Amino acid sequence: MRTERIVLHFPKHLADKPVIVNLVRKFDLDFNILKATITPDEEGVMVLEITGEEENFQKGIQYLKELEVKIQPLSQDVIWDETRCTHCGYCVSYCPTKALQRDEKTYMVSFDPQKCTTCGICVEICPYKAMEIRLVI
Repeated sequence: MRTERIVLHFPKHLADKPVIVNLVRKFDLDFNILKATITPDEEGVMVLEITGEEENFQKGIQYLKELEVKIQPLSQDVIWDETRCTHCGYCVSYCPTKALQRDEKTYMVSFDPQKCTTCGICVEICPYKAMEIRLVI
């Protein structure tokens, strides 16, 4: 079983097509939409968590590529600027997925992009602007 969070960039000719439904029907994949910006006749971006058997997962990804959907790991769009972070820990209590955590011995904050859902709370509350989300549309 494989679970992965990815960012899909839809070309505008697919904005009104049942692409994600086909992932479920044709490849028996489960999905959770974490964030989406899709408007008819415009390019769209969707942050998705996909779960399924490895073979079905690969076939589903191939299906998306054949439709000209650009695929990238979520970690490429979430940026933690450690040079700006003062490790104050303010963001840790607000992070719903615990992607941001603080080591209780060293008080250093760490970021795990695999747990991040790009909710954007950290971007809004960080007083030092250490977090950034770059979902390119």
